Amino acid sequence: MSDKLKNIFFKIWYWYISTVDKNADVIFMNYGYFDKMQEVVLDELDEKNRYSIQLYHQIAASRNIVEKEILEVGCGRGGGLAYVNNNLSPKCVTGVDLNHKAIEFCKKHYTNSSFSFFKANAQDLPFNDNSFDVVLNVESSHRYPQVDLFLKEVCRVLKPNGYLLFTDFRLKTEIEELDLQFEKIGMQLEDKQDITENVVEALTLATPSREKLIVKLVPKILQNLGRNFAATVGSPTYNKFSTRKYIYMNYILRKQ
Repeated sequence: MSDKLKNIFFKIWYWYISTVDKNADVIFMNYGYFDKMQEVVLDELDEKNRYSIQLYHQIAASRNIVEKEILEVGCGRGGGLAYVNNNLSPKCVTGVDLNHKAIEFCKKHYTNSSFSFFKANAQDLPFNDNSFDVVLNVESSHRYPQVDLFLKEVCRVLKPNGYLLFTDFRLKTEIEELDLQFEKIGMQLEDKQDITENVVEALTLATPSREKLIVKLVPKILQNLGRNFAATVGSPTYNKFSTRKYIYMNYILRKQ
């Protein structure tokens, strides 16, 4: 699927899910993470989203965020931010997303006073300088037209010694460019990790449940697009990860 078609499908998917997902079955849209040495203990309600939650946990729990002010850029339908808020004890959490349907859903679905949600562009954040202790960015930046502007905004809104906790994928040929973009913002790189194998394992394990959800929610004519979007086993997207054409990375940077 071309990038243009992916963007069109992404917009249609959000509209469609917002229309038909009456039971909030879809609150995560990331590919997931699995590490047999670091399985997260979850309650029964969260179990169906285990692999997507584990992607959030492995990056958000990489630093102590207790009583910290957290901003997630690209919060989607809020499942990851809700997990962080409910399990990692931050002071408060703020989510922004460019998709107004996603933000409308979040405002209705997460009513705890510790949550705030805003429609906003990642490349032009509506916050004052030095506003947050942590910026979280999970599987979102690959869709930004100008990642350098996003990183500049991250550096601006972070407090001194604040952290960017970043996890996302790129074509293998684009990783060097991503490294250079991080270098240019002048933050201290504390950790960098290739987690592609963990993501592929999660996609493999999650395929049966995602297949059921696609059949439940997506019209038959669009189900193959849905499988590619969800990267189920055998789809073109899954194959790009399994052959390492796509590389999935963690980066942890600290504002000096």
